[in-house]
Amino acid sequence: MSKESQENFWIEVDLPPKLMEDFDKVVKNRKLDAEQSRKLLEDVKREYIIRRFEPGEAIGIISAQSISEPSTQMTMRAYHFAGSAGVKVTQGLPRLIEIFDAKREPETPFTTIYLKKKFENKEDATRLAEEIVEKRVRDVISNISINLSENNLELELSEKRKLDTVAKKLKEILKAFDVKEKSGNIIIKPNLAKNKLGVEEETDIKKVREKILSASVEGIKGITSAIVRREGEEWTINTVGSNFEEILKLEEVDDTRTITNNIFEVESVLGVEAARNSVLNEATNTLNEQGLDVDVRHINLVGDIMTFSGKVEAIGRYGVAGGKSSILARAAFEETIKHLVKASVRNEKDELKGIFENVMIGQVIPAGTGMFELLIRKKEKKKKGE
Repeated sequence: MSKESQENFWIEVDLPPKLMEDFDKVVKNRKLDAEQSRKLLEDVKREYIIRRFEPGEAIGIISAQSISEPSTQMTMRAYHFAGSAGVKVTQGLPRLIEIFDAKREPETPFTTIYLKKKFENKEDATRLAEEIVEKRVRDVISNISINLSENNLELELSEKRKLDTVAKKLKEILKAFDVKEKSGNIIIKPNLAKNKLGVEEETDIKKVREKILSASVEGIKGITSAIVRREGEEWTINTVGSNFEEILKLEEVDDTRTITNNIFEVESVLGVEAARNSVLNEATNTLNEQGLDVDVRHINLVGDIMTFSGKVEAIGRYGVAGGKSSILARAAFEETIKHLVKASVRNEKDELKGIFENVMIGQVIPAGTGMFELLIRKKEKKKKGE
């Protein structure tokens, strides 16, 4: 690294707020000028980087232990009830496992929607909450009947004013069906389709009845319910179910503060850095809910490891642990025979550079004093006359 790049590196480092407060006090008390302050800040940042951890410290194992040991005190089945209506959100150990196993769909997807200033009132919040809840065909009809002679389905809507809206939506969704309005009802009939012999055949309407009833006609897909809450001076909406991309498109929604507990949706919409922050926030909140105090630096390290590859990966055999370069380290975690057989077939070699593999074979681990080789250069005795 060149001298210029080293200087830029120190400048780009962000110090913790407490350290910056102490720095400002020293500058004020010592009455340092701009140039002296700049040099002092550079020195502080350099020392901060050097002293964040001791050389040779096994920070990965310490972080794993620091998170997993308090987690043994967590309840196995813990739920947090959000809002007056009691929306059940998974917390405790099950939620922590979901986060670190990078489960693609949380057991209880949950979104907190914040509104822009001009929509921050009870009326707009209530209206939006009603609009975003997904409504399927079965939710908007009062009666359904099958006409076997005509091979069609007749839907009677509970609210006639929604007839045009529902019919239009069904025409978009059901491409292989003929959707018509008749006498205030909606008639759905399958279009004739040709079989392998080229003969036109009609689809059995009874077989597609469930598909039609499950078709979404209103709201945002995936949002099963929404609750309006007052937090301090503002109104928010909590939803069961999540569709982060569609929610952020709404005009009323403040996209800078709205959050979801679905980490993969955050990654898809906002990118891997936002997903990393989501991992940190979700893990920290879950531990805090249980009254467990874990240093945030340990959680930061786990979040970094989970997103280091550019996508969210689990701490498990299909993610971080399964991607280790050491054969013995992979075999020690899970699926021992599989990893050993694969390594044999591929003629892989274990360099024994990690901690796990050296513990297994009884060697000094490459951590602490074990990661250094000390050489002693003895002084040569001077010969007579020199």
